[in-house]
Amino acid sequence: MKVLVTGATGFTGSRTVPLLLKRGWEVHCLYRETSDRSHLPQPEIQWHLGNLEDLNKLTELFRGSHSLVNLASLGFGHAETIIKAAQSAGIERAIFISTTAIFTKLNSRSKSTRLAAEIAIQHSDLEYTILRPTMIYGSQRDRNMIRLIRWLQRIPLIPIFCKGNYLQQPVFVDDVAGAIVKCLEQPKTIGKSYNIAGEKALTYNEVIDIIAGIIGKKILKLYLPDKFVVKFLRLLEKMRLPFPIKAEQVKRLNENKDFSYEEASLDFGYKPRSFEEGIRFEIEQLQRRKT
Repeated sequence: MKVLVTGATGFTGSRTVPLLLKRGWEVHCLYRETSDRSHLPQPEIQWHLGNLEDLNKLTELFRGSHSLVNLASLGFGHAETIIKAAQSAGIERAIFISTTAIFTKLNSRSKSTRLAAEIAIQHSDLEYTILRPTMIYGSQRDRNMIRLIRWLQRIPLIPIFCKGNYLQQPVFVDDVAGAIVKCLEQPKTIGKSYNIAGEKALTYNEVIDIIAGIIGKKILKLYLPDKFVVKFLRLLEKMRLPFPIKAEQVKRLNENKDFSYEEASLDFGYKPRSFEEGIRFEIEQLQRRKT
């Protein structure tokens, strides 16, 4: 059957599309002129130039597809257009990737946009499934763990805002890709939403200790008062001075981000790998590319 994938050239998409091809799906991918398609060189993919803003064009591109896998972020406000296009084109099955960040207590703009997107999906006529991954990692293309790894490899000291005891539960990218394909093929997941997390929750201190152990370095932790840091960063932001971390990111670090995936395990056999296994793979991959 034919499946259309949005966000195929992204980090998660580049690991999901090959799995769909292996499962025998006829894969069509939407891309922009600026998209880097080098991570998906498979000749079996059928590419379609387009964007998520043009309802008529999107409907035309969706027509003839049985299923939709929407990996494009729901945080940019395109959900209504995607849903309308999918319904008009006669798409039956749809997988949408959201995020556990919707549960943050911070009132970020993207949170309200994503929540509205989920509500629109749930009220649509599509046979939908919503997957909410935690922080995704697994290669040099991730946006978080790779930065931490590189920092710890270069500098034997890391600042930690507050005590580093808040929980997080990063999920390996291939576990997310596998969950997407399983949900697409499992009718039991229709009309449901699932949190997709790593094997178990870890404190930020534990995350640092695991990475330090794998790279073989002793890391000193410099604990800083988070309230002072947030005020300082907000001042820099008001002055429009560039800095690699934002005040909101510091506040987000000091929230517990642990999530149960029991329902996903029961409904489609979700079984994530441990953080140590996943991050070891990422570090070894990074080291091989350096040699």
